[in-house]
Amino acid sequence: MMGLALMSGAGTMMPSGRPTPTGLEVPRWITLKSSRVRARQGPGLDYRIMWEYRAAGLPVQVIAETREWRKICDPDGSVAWIHRTVASGRRSVFNRTDQAIPIRTGRSATASIRAMFSPRSIVSLDECEEGWCRVRARKIRGWVPEREVFGTQSRALCNAARPAGPGRDTP
Repeated sequence: MMGLALMSGAGTMMPSGRPTPTGLEVPRWITLKSSRVRARQGPGLDYRIMWEYRAAGLPVQVIAETREWRKICDPDGSVAWIHRTVASGRRSVFNRTDQAIPIRTGRSATASIRAMFSPRSIVSLDECEEGWCRVRARKIRGWVPEREVFGTQSRALCNAARPAGPGRDTP
């Protein structure tokens, strides 16, 4: 229970109360650099590989870190450790639903639709403001409701104290 309380606000402290090794906030968003990223059970090459991510650009949330490793929460609510070199500070969002999300010309549900954000797809994120996020895919730019995409939430989506492994764990 205490871990959940400590994770509720972003800061440069780990859930244990120690400063983060990078000096960056936890939780924070990163993306996977490559289409083959190994998800490990712990922070080191000697830990078992549990699965492999095959989606370059996938947004994941850093919920804890060591100097070289990031403990992440993915769109399925699974927790894993990845090496820092396979992650990027670039931002993206993921449509984790089975429904297309309209990409609109402005920050309004009544703005005209410029394109559709396909289910289980990734687009680049420019910024979020007033509940809307400006996204881009190739030459298309537009706005989607922040609540409808994965990759923008400010609270920790998985408990940092939970061991690595598959499963949903949203506090």
